[in-house]
Amino acid sequence: MPRAVSAFTRMDPEDQERLDELAERETAYGLFQRASGLLRRRHHAQAAVLLERADRLEPDKGSIVEALARAYYNSGQHERAEQTFRRLIDIDPSAAYGHFGLGQSLKMLGRRDEARTHLRLAVALAPNSNVYRNALARLVGQK
Repeated sequence: MPRAVSAFTRMDPEDQERLDELAERETAYGLFQRASGLLRRRHHAQAAVLLERADRLEPDKGSIVEALARAYYNSGQHERAEQTFRRLIDIDPSAAYGHFGLGQSLKMLGRRDEARTHLRLAVALAPNSNVYRNALARLVGQK
């Protein structure tokens, strides 16, 4: 029968080496897929950890940056979400969701004028989106 391992037990050096090798072979795509599953189950903070690793492997990949920004926002890390949505817009200035997310993050940070600008851009880039229009209307209506 295998021996139970305590959380405080040192890992066998061979096991640590195998774990290190696995970590080196980890791909941005694999991390993104695992994080996407966590996002679907609303485990946003845990997804952010995986997405941060994926982002280090592929720093200019818009899909990873967007998912990371969303994970930060939904886990209440609004300053990090703001910074990451700005990165998304740098990668793709026409990303309507990037402007929407940045607007929502700025709103949560109390920066309403800046938020309004990005929500307007989101609506201009995706005029058929009720979500973007409603978010802008709520912000304008809260003066």
